[in-house]
Parts: sequence; structure tokens; C-alpha cells
Amino acid sequence: MFFNSSFAQIGGTEVISTLTCLIGIVVVLVVLFFASAIRIVPEYQRLVVFRLGRCIGSKGPGIVILIPVIDRAVRVDLREQVREIPHQTAITKDNAPISIDFLWYFKVLDPTESVLQVGNFEAAAQGMATTTLRAVIGGIVLDDVLSEREHINNMLRTRLDEVTERWGVKVTNVEIREIIPPREVQEAMNRQMSAERIRRAVVTESTGTREAAINVADGEKQAAILRAEGEKQAAILRAEGERQAQMLRAEGFSAALEKIFEVAKTVDQKTMTLQYFETLKSIGSSPSTKYIFPLEFTSMLENFTKGKSE
Repeated sequence: MFFNSSFAQIGGTEVISTLTCLIGIVVVLVVLFFASAIRIVPEYQRLVVFRLGRCIGSKGPGIVILIPVIDRAVRVDLREQVREIPHQTAITKDNAPISIDFLWYFKVLDPTESVLQVGNFEAAAQGMATTTLRAVIGGIVLDDVLSEREHINNMLRTRLDEVTERWGVKVTNVEIREIIPPREVQEAMNRQMSAERIRRAVVTESTGTREAAINVADGEKQAAILRAEGEKQAAILRAEGERQAQMLRAEGFSAALEKIFEVAKTVDQKTMTLQYFETLKSIGSSPSTKYIFPLEFTSMLENFTKGKSE
């Protein structure tokens, strides 16, 4: 009796343990089920869902519920991406080998097509970019390759976009980062650059000399004009001063004559005779030979000539 009760107790404990394990396994399976069934998709991503191998479209953003084992999801990033194409050797139209590397920017517009139409569109686009680069460079001479980067960028972008468009991918931009020409071309470019710098220096120096000469000539011209203007003003002032001086002298001389005339009116005959004698006396004191005809002699001749004529 005691044995049977002990056996029943042991059997009940095993059953409880078994049930507990089963419940734990079921809980774990449920958690794993929901963990694999529920996906949280960000705004910039989409899930391309395959159910039993058939594509049922893209899902997201937000919470997406998948059926485990039956559904398979592929994440696709919708943000603009940039990839680097390493240095590629290309031959230009004039048979010059150059090394070019560039960046290409792309954005997935149709996530479903980017998964269904190509296995790995990034690798495919990179291979297409290298072949397209060689084709584009092969139709352009070296000088144009070095000077027309923007044109080459547009040509690469257009050709890549024509290919990736059927994959649901848009090539937004292509930027050539570095172009390495052959060493001989680099040396020639350096010599040309040095010659161009020397030419610019000579032109700049000659332009400076010419402008300096023009400035000097202009300064001399202005100085000559100013000197001439100054001499003109000085001559005008001298002439004006001389005129005023002459006027003053003339006025003084006129005043002196008037004064003499006034004084002469007051002189009588005796004063004039005395002055006449003084003059004759001073003339006679001179040692030189002189012939003096008195004032009365002229009057005597006048009487003589009158009598003869009669």
C-alpha cells in the first residue's frame, strides 16, 4: 500500500515536469515564431517578399508580418548610394593611355525590379561603368579628356542610366575624381604651364611698364599744362602791373607838365634872360670848340630875309 502511494507520487511529479517542459518549449516556439514573423522596416527601406518562391511585392515601412518558412524577405535600401570605381586604364582617341577613377551615385526607384531583374545590380552596374568608361574615353582625344570633365560625366551618367533603368535603379550623378595622363604628357603639361606662367609674367610686366609710362607722360602733360597756365597767369599779371605802372607814370608825367606849365606862367622876361645867360656861361666854360648863335641872331636873320624879299 505504501509502495503504491509512493509510486503514484513519483509519477505525478514526472508528469508535472514533463508538462512544464512542454509548455516552455511551446512558449519558446511561439516567441521564435513571432520573432521571425514580425519585421520592423524603416522609412528608407522596403522588404521584397517571396511566398513559396513567388514575389508578392514590396512591404513597408512599419511593421510587416511574415509567415515563417513560407515567406522570405529581401531588404532593399531606397537611399541614394555612392560607389567608387577604382582606377581604370583607358585609351583615348589619339592612342594615349590614361588612368581614371570616378564616383557614381544611384538610387533605387523600384525595389521589386531591383531584386527580380538582376542578381546584384551594384556589381552589374560597376562592371557596366568600367566598360562604358572605356567606350566613352575611346571616342575623345586626350586634350578634351583633360578639359571636358563635365561632358564626360554627363555621357557616363546617361549611358549608365540607360542600362540601370530596366533594373529600377536611377543613376543620379557621375563624378570623375582623378585623371592621370602618361608621364610624358605630364612633363609636357608642366613645361607648357611654366611657359604660360612666364608669358603671363612678361605680359604683366609689359603692361605695368606701359601703364607706368602712360602715367608718367600724363603727369608730365598735366605738369606742362599747369606750368603754361602759371606762366600765362604770371604774364597777365606782369602786363597788368606794367600797364598800371605806365598809367601811373603817365599820370605823374602829366601832373608834372601841368605843374611846370603853371610855374612857367609866373616866370617873367627878366628871369628868362638871366636863365639864358647862365646857360651860355655854362656852355662857354666847356673846353670843346663851339659855335654859339645867340637867340637874337635868328631874329636878325629874320629881319634880313624880310628886307631882301621886299
